Amino acid sequence: VQLQASGGGLVQAGYSLRLSCAASGRAFGSYAMAWFRQAPGKEREFVAYIWWSTGRTYYADSVKGRFTISRDNAENTAFLQMNSLKPEDTAVYYCAAGRGGSVRGSYAYWGQGTQVTVSS
Repeated sequence: VQLQASGGGLVQAGYSLRLSCAASGRAFGSYAMAWFRQAPGKEREFVAYIWWSTGRTYYADSVKGRFTISRDNAENTAFLQMNSLKPEDTAVYYCAAGRGGSVRGSYAYWGQGTQVTVSS
């Protein structure tokens, strides 16, 4: 199983970025795809997840209303649309596949991370 995250970059506060996570190596129909992030000196934290089969989504309170997680079943790709970015959103963003939920240990497969930097 491989997860390839991409789309990070440097943007000003208030702008948007779209992250992608391309999945390969198995069928993900019974899995959830999630995004976590880790800022320097901090623990990796949950951002959002989506059930691959139903499309049902869940978000951390800190990103609710600004971020949208989605997936393209045909392309085996998950996305994280990030709007109204804030400097505190600066982190390495990781995609993951697993059993769902907001706990890091529920996810067995991880991508390599993509850096998002938001300047004020």
